[in-house]
Amino acid sequence: MTKGFLIERKWRAATRRIREFRMIAKGLLSRDHPVMAHIIPIRRCNLSCTYCNEFDDFSKPIPVPVVKERLDRLAALGTTIITFSGGEPLLHPDLDELISHVRSRGVIAGMITNGYLLTPDRVKRLNAAGLDHLQISIDNVMPDEVSKKSLKVLDKKLQVLAEHALFHVNINSVLGGGIHNPEDALRVGRRALELGFTSTVGIIHDHDGQLRPLGERERAVFLEMKSFEKTNFSQLNQFQDAIAHGRPAEWRCRAGARYLYICEDGLVHYCSQQRGFPAKPLAEYTIDDIRREYLTQKSCAPLCTISCVHQVGYMDFWRDPQTIPAPQRAEAAKFVQIGR
Repeated sequence: MTKGFLIERKWRAATRRIREFRMIAKGLLSRDHPVMAHIIPIRRCNLSCTYCNEFDDFSKPIPVPVVKERLDRLAALGTTIITFSGGEPLLHPDLDELISHVRSRGVIAGMITNGYLLTPDRVKRLNAAGLDHLQISIDNVMPDEVSKKSLKVLDKKLQVLAEHALFHVNINSVLGGGIHNPEDALRVGRRALELGFTSTVGIIHDHDGQLRPLGERERAVFLEMKSFEKTNFSQLNQFQDAIAHGRPAEWRCRAGARYLYICEDGLVHYCSQQRGFPAKPLAEYTIDDIRREYLTQKSCAPLCTISCVHQVGYMDFWRDPQTIPAPQRAEAAKFVQIGR
């Protein structure tokens, strides 16, 4: 790495941190806008991890004009972070253009990827597009029948990121969900820190996004990994302390308001595991919807393990009790039919 590259990396980190502080200030001053949105530019994935219910092997990329229209709508709603997810977002042939569009609207741009498609040239293109944050979840040290997202396969990709990325990289280790060796998470986390990345640990949910209590070995690994965490918005995960011990978390889920999940059909859902609520077209989503969902109780919240939704919820934990009962699936189904 040249001296010029290191200077640019530090400069980008400093300016990114300033924009993150502005995001926090805006969120504290106003509750009437989404803090974070996850958007799906393509549902297809090049892997097939057995615990994942967020992919297929046939979907086509969403056309660029359609995605840009959705990005513009999110920006108009005041969204401060937009993260591309999937499927595998790097399978979208025009992802760089979409990331640049996010940044042109003054929004922080993130991406969640399995990392398989990263090359030096691809990372440089992500730099040029203005990507701010990238996260890879690594499930084990050696690939197995549960997941091919292993440290053995991805370590060279991590080295590419360490050498070329100007954006923040977080490596997420996982526990639960059929992962055979909990201690693998420790090796993954230590490797992430060696390469200069941040490290987090996630607890894999079931197919409804709900808690599967950790075993004794998994809890021991979880507690040790908490010491790896550095100051960054992705480390806002105190809710996991309760989850790791099989206890319901006490919090107010603001999904549908402060956090939005936009599926490939352009519908707004609470999260990846609660697709169908409220399932209203983003093009028709308004501040009235945000205010309603902000106050709506979510029956799935106590056992939820979806970290990004929890992290956003911290911003409003101290204010505004929720007074609207949890939605019923029959009501959500009406929105699904309308949206399609």
